[in-house]
Amino acid sequence: MTSSKPAVAAEGLRKGYGTAQVLDGLDLVVPQGTVCGLLGPNGAGKTTTVGILSTLLSPDRGRAEVAGFDVTRQAAQVRHRIGLVGQHAAVDEVLSGRQNLVMFGRLHHLSPALARHRADELLEHFRLTDTGGKPVKDYSGGMRRRLDLAASMVLAPPVLFLDEPTTGLDPRSRNEVWDAVRALVGGGTTVLLTTQYLEEADQLADSISVIDTGKVIAEGTPEQLKARIGGDRIDIVARRADELGNAAAAVARIGAADPVVDEDTRQVSVQVRDRATALTDIVRALDLAGITAQDIALRRPTLDEVFLHLTATERFAPAPADAGHKPKPEVVKA
Repeated sequence: MTSSKPAVAAEGLRKGYGTAQVLDGLDLVVPQGTVCGLLGPNGAGKTTTVGILSTLLSPDRGRAEVAGFDVTRQAAQVRHRIGLVGQHAAVDEVLSGRQNLVMFGRLHHLSPALARHRADELLEHFRLTDTGGKPVKDYSGGMRRRLDLAASMVLAPPVLFLDEPTTGLDPRSRNEVWDAVRALVGGGTTVLLTTQYLEEADQLADSISVIDTGKVIAEGTPEQLKARIGGDRIDIVARRADELGNAAAAVARIGAADPVVDEDTRQVSVQVRDRATALTDIVRALDLAGITAQDIALRRPTLDEVFLHLTATERFAPAPADAGHKPKPEVVKA
């Protein structure tokens, strides 16, 4: 159960570098004990947001609280209550995994005995006990990232910031990191995750905030965001390209919107409301039209599609009629 007071709350954050406005009135709320995925194209302001919330950067305007403390006026209190895992491993490759954790414990002013005890606890928690005595240079990518997570949890902070934690990892290593994050959240840690992998957000996040041009343009659960671009779809792959037109015509009356035809993949895709009934009706319609499909698949929209749809809409929305009075961007909640 989560508390009513959010672990992270930001309002109207603005940050610029010279003439470039990186954050332009960003609002964000992350409930305690949850994972919030922060998604956006390169340059949208994800890393800058994490930098402000972790007290590494100061906002030009706006305010933010983490674990109940103001990131500007109470930065020291915030730092004692957060962990941060950046895009690059922060561990020493010459030292062993255990030596790294002991070192981090001592840097956090733990006594030698307590630092060793905490290192052993973390090695066990992150399934690194068997390799804790080996140099980190011999670790796999997933093991290094788990060690990074362990180092960020030396003081068991209630809030953890993960800035693209699995960039460059292979699928197996990525799954190892995901398991470690799930274990942390199961123990009550709140996680703010930025990632380039939409599947990662889908796997881990309880809620997602999509940011573009320095502000939140949509937020909701993964399922809520997927539902915004049309719910279920049925994809039909025709055996021959010359059948695409007839296939699209056959399913047009069944779909909830006009079919989309992709000639390169010989695919007709149509949005549907009642997935089970629509699938049966489409198979029957194709049969009546004399079309034998190579493949028919029922699927839900992916976060990749949501992301492309939302960011394209935001970037290419028409300018307001009165350009001299710029309205506040509308945040659409799913």
